[in-house]
Amino acid sequence: MLNDKSILITGGTGSFGKMFTKMILERYPDVKRLVIYSRDELKQFDMAQLYPENKYPQVRFFIGDVRDNARFKRACEGIDVIIHAAALKQVPAAEYNPDEFIKTNIGGAQNVIDGALATNVKVVVALSTDKAAAPINLYGATKLVSDKLFIAANNIKGKRDLRFSVVRYGNVMGSRGSVIPFFRNKAKEGVLPITHKEMTRFNISLEDGVEMVLWAIENAIGSELFVPKIPSYKIETVAKAIAPNAKLVDVGIRPGEKLHEEMITVSDSMNTIDIGKYYVILPSGTNKQKYLEHFGGKEVPEGFNFSSDKNENWVSIEEMRKLIIKFVDPNFKPE
Repeated sequence: MLNDKSILITGGTGSFGKMFTKMILERYPDVKRLVIYSRDELKQFDMAQLYPENKYPQVRFFIGDVRDNARFKRACEGIDVIIHAAALKQVPAAEYNPDEFIKTNIGGAQNVIDGALATNVKVVVALSTDKAAAPINLYGATKLVSDKLFIAANNIKGKRDLRFSVVRYGNVMGSRGSVIPFFRNKAKEGVLPITHKEMTRFNISLEDGVEMVLWAIENAIGSELFVPKIPSYKIETVAKAIAPNAKLVDVGIRPGEKLHEEMITVSDSMNTIDIGKYYVILPSGTNKQKYLEHFGGKEVPEGFNFSSDKNENWVSIEEMRKLIIKFVDPNFKPE
């Protein structure tokens, strides 16, 4: 599928970008080019040590910011597939610095679209977040606008052989800024601060996130927003899995946080189909039958929603420990 293709990933030195690069090189050794586009020269230098030019000549490092329209268009030259993973993501930071998040998450998304339209890119897959569904914080609001921009870009592509799609998923295990490394560091103190004992979140591994993007590259026909059927966990479950003897201290929900997350709202249900492993949210007024036939799916019931507190699939304490060993640290042991 991707052999002899040129791929560009924005935010390529982040947690997702690193896993994406690893899996692409393992599965598609004949990939023509894999361009790591990001603004941090130190992270690019560190990543380049893992993929030296003499061994991985197809890997290229391109310093640039998605805010820079001209620079990004230059990076798109000769590219077939774009994965847009670059974003500012910290919820409390967004509440304090809204203009910076708007510039990167919304302005940057439009620059990615412009770059694809101006060159010969064939496929664009943008990463979203559960916080973009019925957002109550600025980060989620910027990602919702980003999602809308990518979906609407299919309306202005003209006769180009180009399709834009979005993948939306929940918290990524062990990624930078996630609760697991935070709890592991705090466990040494014997006290874990938790925001709310009843708080729930969706859970996905980096590997599964990459698998979903690869599936979307191959199967999307454009305008879809894909949502995986992933399990939920309670924050308290993660704390007890990591440090069963630690004291749990309720510190309250942080600015902009929800008690539970949604990935599909009741309002979305009218335009959502179930295709087995994933749900697909379609644009309002689109030809739903075309997508039902393409994916072999079925419509979800009216009033359906997919939220982390009403999930049918839950991660237990023991399962969480196994997941941490598998996806985060093979040497993990509860404190």
